[in-house]
Amino acid sequence: MPTTYTDRGTGDALLLVHGHPFDRTMWDPQVEEFARTHRVVVPDLRGYGGAPVTPGTTLLSDFAEDVRALADRLGLARFALGGLSMGGQIVMECYRLFPERISSLVLADTFPAAETPDGRTARREMADRLVREGMKPYADEVLEKMVAPYADAAVKAHVYRMMTATDPEGAAAALRGRAERPDYRELLTTVTVPTLVVVGRDDTYTPVADAEAMHAAVPGSTLVVVESAAHLPNLERPAEFNAALRAHLTG
Repeated sequence: MPTTYTDRGTGDALLLVHGHPFDRTMWDPQVEEFARTHRVVVPDLRGYGGAPVTPGTTLLSDFAEDVRALADRLGLARFALGGLSMGGQIVMECYRLFPERISSLVLADTFPAAETPDGRTARREMADRLVREGMKPYADEVLEKMVAPYADAAVKAHVYRMMTATDPEGAAAALRGRAERPDYRELLTTVTVPTLVVVGRDDTYTPVADAEAMHAAVPGSTLVVVESAAHLPNLERPAEFNAALRAHLTG
């Protein structure tokens, strides 16, 4: 279970799940905005931030059970659940395992398909590389894909700091787990709660087409494309992201 988490505000609960290779501070702009009207809970996933590292393989179901355990511990009977990238895949796994606990979904810059054979190989090789080299070479490579090249310097610095502070063993365990993830496309067609699909216009990891396909799959969902953002629109364009999230939570 996550041992480091933010729990701020009162009201309806909003639980946000960070992506890889980040930590709960990824959601700082959303905590600041929504703790005024909601109870916002943001954990560090196992292997990230201040949470303990579990070497080997961490499956999406492991992360999802951690989310459920934290919700139990905090007395969250039902909550809005959002996640970005890997966090979005964890959210889908949560909906598979305990849909009765979830009042609405936010799927940000993520995709539901199972990994391809080539993708599985690439994730396993990357896991080995992170353990071998540490996080810095990877962070140097991907910073301007995580956020757009034109992103604010302070945002770039925050993202780089999160990536380089991540424990390589924790990040590698998650990559190995994601290589084994199931296909959530059929699950999305069964969703019965309000769902927001959001994506940065310039995201190359999970392009707008992926978000459009999820929007088409989830009955009654809302799609928001955030202009002038890449893979982390919640940090790159927080005002626009928060407006979409506010409309979703109050709608």
